[in-house]
Amino acid sequence: MEYDLGTGTGFGNRRLRLSTITNTRWLAITGQLAAVTFVALVLRFELPIVACLFLIALAAILNMALSKLFPANKRLRPVGVFAVLIFDVAQLAGLLALTGGLTNPFCILLVVPVIISATTLPPRFTVILALITAAFASALAFVHLPLPWYPHRLIDIPLIFVAGMWVAVVSMMVFTALYAYRVAEEARRLSDALAATELVLQREQHISALDGMAAAAAHELGTPLATISLVAKEMAREPLDPDNLRDDIALLRTQADRCREILRRLSTLGAGEENHMTRLALRTMLEEVIAPHREFGITIAPTVERNAGTEPVCQRNPGILYGLGNLVENAVDFARERVEIRLAWDADTVRVRIIDDGPGFPPEVLEHLGEPDLKLSRAANRPRNGGGGLGLGIFIAKTLLERSGASVRFSNAFSAGKGADVVVEWPRSSMQAAA
Repeated sequence: MEYDLGTGTGFGNRRLRLSTITNTRWLAITGQLAAVTFVALVLRFELPIVACLFLIALAAILNMALSKLFPANKRLRPVGVFAVLIFDVAQLAGLLALTGGLTNPFCILLVVPVIISATTLPPRFTVILALITAAFASALAFVHLPLPWYPHRLIDIPLIFVAGMWVAVVSMMVFTALYAYRVAEEARRLSDALAATELVLQREQHISALDGMAAAAAHELGTPLATISLVAKEMAREPLDPDNLRDDIALLRTQADRCREILRRLSTLGAGEENHMTRLALRTMLEEVIAPHREFGITIAPTVERNAGTEPVCQRNPGILYGLGNLVENAVDFARERVEIRLAWDADTVRVRIIDDGPGFPPEVLEHLGEPDLKLSRAANRPRNGGGGLGLGIFIAKTLLERSGASVRFSNAFSAGKGADVVVEWPRSSMQAAA
């Protein structure tokens, strides 16, 4: 079974809320105002305070205008966020031009809008914003007022120091943006993969509930329907006396109400499944997993490798059924003729081992199996056309099995006629606890 995260889950649909941007800018405005006030009133350095306050006021006016025009929970399009970040870069560059340019230690804050862009916007916007920021940094190296300092004292900063600050700003911008982008992309992939896992588990639980309720309904409907049939036959043989039929009619009504209640539970998929329908012996559960994959010309041979003690009885867990089913499906996809499924259990552990006679896992794939962003696959070595891949489906299967308490290991069998080797092992206590 193959899954694709698609383009719909990328940067374009991860829009920032307006309140996130405005709150961040209010924080920046507060910091800028505090810095300018401290330098002017506490340190008593000479600086164009009116011009600085004007630029800070522009940022505040923009914030208030955005808050007035749009609701706080509005999700901005990437172009809108990009425009706002360009304003932030330009406003900060203006403040720096009035207060020493790249000789001002706060020039390092130029990289902040680029980092925000790297984590929230498509890469093309981040590249453009980084180029604009680098252009502003280059201009600030030559066009700026002197660094605020004590009155009547001239501070001479060498050009090589300014060049070093430019290199520091640009290099920090590039490396932090790349790092933030990779971290955010990995988080996005994991979030999308987990969302897909939840959808799969929800679907499997729905199907499992329907299956269990249908079996329970068939079991429970047998008794009232048999009673209705028997009473109806007796009524057909008896003379039509209303007094004699009163008790029979009441019984029919009771049994009909019971049937209606059973069918109501089936239609609502209530949580009242019969206990005996939700508990399975290990081999019975495995046969349910294997059954859909027997029609593809591949021999599937389940065997018991070790059985110390009684056979485990486990809950009919949709996550376990889907996870094992996905692993069996992948084994069938890549097998040439045969898939072996070896069961083993003792007092402490329960193990399911799946071995196919296909080409095995390539080393570059084996190292990353179970990751949600796996781009490699062994699809070129897949004998059966239309079979599944090794990307998100494996991640979902591994995640669901690990949720049930299992550990999953992928390897190659390294023996004649054997390929991929997958071992799923549970502590026996965790498998049987729910059952």
